[in-house]
This record gives sequence, C-alpha cells and structure tokens, in this order.
Amino acid sequence: MSDIHYISRAYLSLDALHSILKNNTPLTLSEESRKDTEGCYEFLKTKLKNSDRLYYGINTGFGSLCNIRISDAEITTLQENLVRSHACGLGDEVPLEVVKIILFLKIQSLAHGYSGVQVQTLERLIQMYNDDALPVIFQLGSLGASGDLAPLAHLSLPLIGEGGIIYKNEKIKTPHLSLREYLSQNKLNPLKLAAKEGLALLNGTQFSTGYAVWCIFQAKRLFKIANLTAAASVDAFFCKIEPFDEKLHRVRPHEGQIAVAAAINEILRGSEIVKTEKQAVQDPYAFRCIPQVHGASWDTFNFVEKTILTEINAVTDNPTLFPDEDEILSGGNFHAQPIALAMDFLAIALAELGSISERRIFQLLSGQRGLPVYLTENGGLQSGMMITQYTAASIVSQNKQLCTPASVDSIVSSNGQEDHVSMAANAATKCYKVVENLERILAIEFMVAMQALEFRNPLKSSENIEKIKENYRKTVPILRGDRILSEDIMKTILFLKTV
Repeated sequence: MSDIHYISRAYLSLDALHSILKNNTPLTLSEESRKDTEGCYEFLKTKLKNSDRLYYGINTGFGSLCNIRISDAEITTLQENLVRSHACGLGDEVPLEVVKIILFLKIQSLAHGYSGVQVQTLERLIQMYNDDALPVIFQLGSLGASGDLAPLAHLSLPLIGEGGIIYKNEKIKTPHLSLREYLSQNKLNPLKLAAKEGLALLNGTQFSTGYAVWCIFQAKRLFKIANLTAAASVDAFFCKIEPFDEKLHRVRPHEGQIAVAAAINEILRGSEIVKTEKQAVQDPYAFRCIPQVHGASWDTFNFVEKTILTEINAVTDNPTLFPDEDEILSGGNFHAQPIALAMDFLAIALAELGSISERRIFQLLSGQRGLPVYLTENGGLQSGMMITQYTAASIVSQNKQLCTPASVDSIVSSNGQEDHVSMAANAATKCYKVVENLERILAIEFMVAMQALEFRNPLKSSENIEKIKENYRKTVPILRGDRILSEDIMKTILFLKTV
C-alpha cells in the first residue's frame, strides 16, 4: 500500500488509474472536492425549498413516471425505493477486480461536484473502497442508457444496509444481518439517502466503463505478448525479415504498423535464424502481414483509450447541477453510446490478434520448412501438439461470434420514454470474454513456437527469445511424448503474465 490518492476534479490518466489500482492506493476526498460536493448539495436543498418546479428524479418519479410529483416528506423513500427496485441484475457476478474499478469510477464522477450528493455518501463509498468491502454486482441487466441502472443499484445497496458485499474474501448478504454486522464492526450505520442521491448513484456509465478500463489495461499487456509470440513464430517458421523493414512502413505510415515492425525487429535483434538464408520467396500472410494486422489493432486501442479517458474524467448522471450558473439541467450524459462503440471496436481488434495467431499455430504444426508434423518426432504413435490448433480454432470461432456488435441493437424500455439505448454493458462484458480468449490463444501459440524452436537447434533465435525460452522451460519442459496439454497451456498463461 502506497501514498494516498486525493479524489478531485483533476485530470486522471489511465496510467495513474492503473497505478492506483495496482498498488492498492487508499483514497481520500480532497478539500476542493469536499467543498464542491457540499456546495452542490446545499444548492440543491435551496432549490427544492424555494421552488415549486419539478426536477426529474429529485421530486418526481422515474422513467415514464417522470411527471408524478413526490412530496418533500417522501424524497428519502423515493431514493431508497429507486435503489431497491432497480437492483434486478442477474447472471454471473462481476469479477472483484472489475468491481473495484467500477466503485472507483463512481466515486470519481460524484466528486466532481455536479451531482448533488452528500459528502457522507461519498465518504462511505471511499471507505468501502479502502476496506475492500466490494458490493456483489451481476453482469446482466443494464441497457447502457439511463445509466447502468441495475448493476449500479447493486453497487449502491450496501449504502442503505442491503444487498451484498464481499469483505475480506467473505461474501456478506442480507437478510441474514451479516451486512449490518459489517457496518456495526466498523461503527457505521446505513445511510439515509437525500434528494437526488439514489439517482446520482444509479445513473452513469461506470459499470460499462469499469469493464472498458479493465479491457484496455489487459489489451495493452496482451498486445506486447502478441508481438513477442509472433516474433518467436517468425523464427520458428524460418521466415524472412524483409517484411519488417522500416522502409516498407515508411511509405504506408500507419502509426501502429510502424510500431509493430520496429518491435518485431527489436525482439529478433541478433537472431542467428534471421541471418540464415531462406529458401521460400515469400511467407504466408500470418507472418508477413504481422505489422499491418497487429498495427491496426494497436491504432484501435489508441482510439478506445482516448474514449475511455474522456469517460473516466466525466460526469454522467442526470440531472446535472450547475450551482455557479444556478441551473439544474436534465440531459442524456448517462447514454453510453461512446463506450458501446469503443467496446465493440476493441473486441474486433482483439479478436483479430487471436485470428492471425491461430493461423500461425496452424502453419507451425503443418510439417513445413523442416518442422515435423505436429512438432513430434514420433508422429502416428504420438499426436504431439495436433489438438492445440483445434482448441485455438474453437476459441477463435467463439471470439468471432462475440464480435457481433452490441451497439447496433436497441430495445425500447420504460414504456417508450427510453426509446434508444446503447447496450454498452453487453458490449463491455462481451469484450471481457474476448480478452480472456485472446490470452488463451496467445498462450497456445507461444507454447507451439517454443516447441518449434527446439527443432531449429543448433541455430539460435535472438538473445531475448532464447532467454525467455530458457525461463519457460523451467515451467513447461520440451514435449518429448504425449501428455495433457491443457495443463501446459494453463502454465503458459501464468508464465506469460510474468514476461
């Protein structure tokens, strides 16, 4: 645990967010944000006291019930009813590392001072974050407009002493009162939500954006592994180095393409195999077009990162309060279309890295260029790595299915009031699965490439790859006879997390 991070309106980079999460940095509310939050809350109280005007979700019902006035005496009940009634998520539980991002993003957004929440509500969310008391949230239920309502309702339930949390790796739920025991142990009481607070908690894109943040963090890590693995496969398949020549990419200067070619050249620098004369005039596209395919994915990552950066520094609940301008504006900042499109695009870019990887696996196992079929010396009696390509092909096919865009879909909800939705949550949770699948495909290619390189002895690849291979062999030995390869693949996944 490192120094404290002060939550404020200050611009937050993805690198800074990654560091906060990785180092489990505790949060505290900056004095500036405390003042802004208090000021906005007092502004809202004054508005409600001195005006008979209807403000959506503050003194009215929600969705298509927006024209029904709620009395001052029922405002707290209105907000708590909102949280309870909207907590109808289903499906798998959201992984805790994603829940923590979602919780952070909700704190960050509310602390801008445009949402009208109480300081004590923000402080309670911060305490939950710092305590690793993480709400139980479910993956299904959000349409990605009006905010990620159902999942954020589950995020908010513990504030009023309901729902569930995972605290110190133990699941705590009501109605068994154990959640209240957690509150009691920490000398906390369930909060009484004030005007607008339930709506501020539930409106927003933090569920979709939380998944998006996780996906882009993993995408950038896996991109480096994809380049490393591809470089190893280039040498393993005895490919030419010309396709990575800087001059080729200078005349088609896509940023990602140039960067990938440079990365492959650096990884293979000093390779004896690279320096060896090749008989093939050209290599298959899966090797020759690595800069073009990987590079296009990298350019996509940069677009997605820009979108996510904007979103993590944004206010996305509704209505939005502007105390300095004396206005309360009802709009649509909760609509997650930017995230939906970005997540669909990211899923496609990641799936393409897996697709070209599977083709390299196929070529390495095909018995060409002096390599034995399925990379076993006793083919027939032994199947070697034959079925690894089947597994990779199955996963690639699933990724293609998961790349059907969610953002082109919309289903009318709330009795027609909410007539176009983004489906960003579905796009984000699909992308999460594509990320996991890509990691598996790359692990298979890495395992196959390392096996193929053994048949290039005494020629050596680069010092970079040979050192990695030497360390890898401490975890996964050379395949000399058939064994259970799913175990090797799982070990490879864990190994690549350390590279």
